[in-house]
Amino acid sequence: MKNRTWFITGVSSGFGLEMTRQLLKKGNRVIGTVRNKEKVSDLMKEYPDTFTCEFLDVTDVPAIHDLVNASFEKFGTIDVIVSNAGYGLFGAAEELSNAEIDHIIATNLTGSIQLIKSALPHMRKQGGGRIIQLSSYGGQVAFPGNSMYHATKWGIESFCEAVAQEVRQWGIGITLVEPGGARTEFRYGSARIATLMPEYEASHAFLNMLDASKGLAPGDPVRMAVRIIESVDKEPAPLRMVLGSQALQSTISTLKARVADYETQTELAASTDFSMGE
Repeated sequence: MKNRTWFITGVSSGFGLEMTRQLLKKGNRVIGTVRNKEKVSDLMKEYPDTFTCEFLDVTDVPAIHDLVNASFEKFGTIDVIVSNAGYGLFGAAEELSNAEIDHIIATNLTGSIQLIKSALPHMRKQGGGRIIQLSSYGGQVAFPGNSMYHATKWGIESFCEAVAQEVRQWGIGITLVEPGGARTEFRYGSARIATLMPEYEASHAFLNMLDASKGLAPGDPVRMAVRIIESVDKEPAPLRMVLGSQALQSTISTLKARVADYETQTELAASTDFSMGE
């Protein structure tokens, strides 16, 4: 794999941090965004010439545009944009506050959309590039107690699928990464839980998932980061990449059931069409 310049949001933990470590070790340049530079002070010291750490809150849309523009101006070419910043919010819909709903949309969905939108004119001018959007198999599969997280991931998936068709003509590829459960801070540190109501106890299975003492997630973030990095060398860019055998099986089962349900609706769908000659 040739060395590239990468722009990655949310490099203080999880996949963002692991990818940054691997890329810097191999001689790549990384512009990484954080909300707390202390969390990556070791990388700043070890790679002063190839790691540029920038403060960014992805809910601040003008700041996204300013930083992306400044980074392309400074480095000339940025080969890969990785939209990684995000978090999980757990709780039934009724349990979520308005502020919690607004914040996860601003972070996971609007922030990702604005990052990609900011990068596109630069990538068009430079003649191509690759965009990697961290999604989840929760962008295809839905579970109770995860409604707003799913809303953001399903939303960014449809956005990226459409944009990928719009920008393919300029050599810009987009890949949606759909990991299953992994042993990262996303599950065991940064996840946020709404104020739970006893009426929705049946939807609180996620509490066991977030408790490491009840069993660890099967996904290895190191191996997952390797596969994400490798995807940049694949042509054409894979639109979706599922990481984790359980995630893949769950996705396939869900999609098969969805298609089977649609196939029962042939007569219903046709019943709303104009007849020949009308």
